[in-house]
Amino acid sequence: METKPSYSSFTSEFKVRPDDIDMFNHVHNSTYFDYVLAARYEQMETCYKMPMEDFLKMGLGWVVRSAFVEYKRPLGLGDIFTVQTGIESINSKGCRVKFEIKINKTGKIACDGWFDYVMINITDGKSVTVSDQMISNYSI
Repeated sequence: METKPSYSSFTSEFKVRPDDIDMFNHVHNSTYFDYVLAARYEQMETCYKMPMEDFLKMGLGWVVRSAFVEYKRPLGLGDIFTVQTGIESINSKGCRVKFEIKINKTGKIACDGWFDYVMINITDGKSVTVSDQMISNYSI
């Protein structure tokens, strides 16, 4: 039986702002994607020590190929919450990042899911190979 590698997870904390709220008086479903992307951006710099700016200087960028989210309960105005993310798998074609958004005051999960990312050349938008060094940097 093949052993699946285990990767670290990291957590970022945020607070729901008034502009995150929709007409039903809770966070709009698309805003949860923004929360995950904000957490990943922060964690790339602080945890992996390879921020998005490093990729951009190389003419590269990470784009979402597909995503899945399962909503369990809403976030409301002023709620403080954490976004925990971690690489589930990474290879020369891209990576899958799993996430969980948890409401601090209740400890309950607001939503969870995953994002599949592909690295592209930002000049022509075509996918490129993720280098062994990048895989190593993100395999902590």
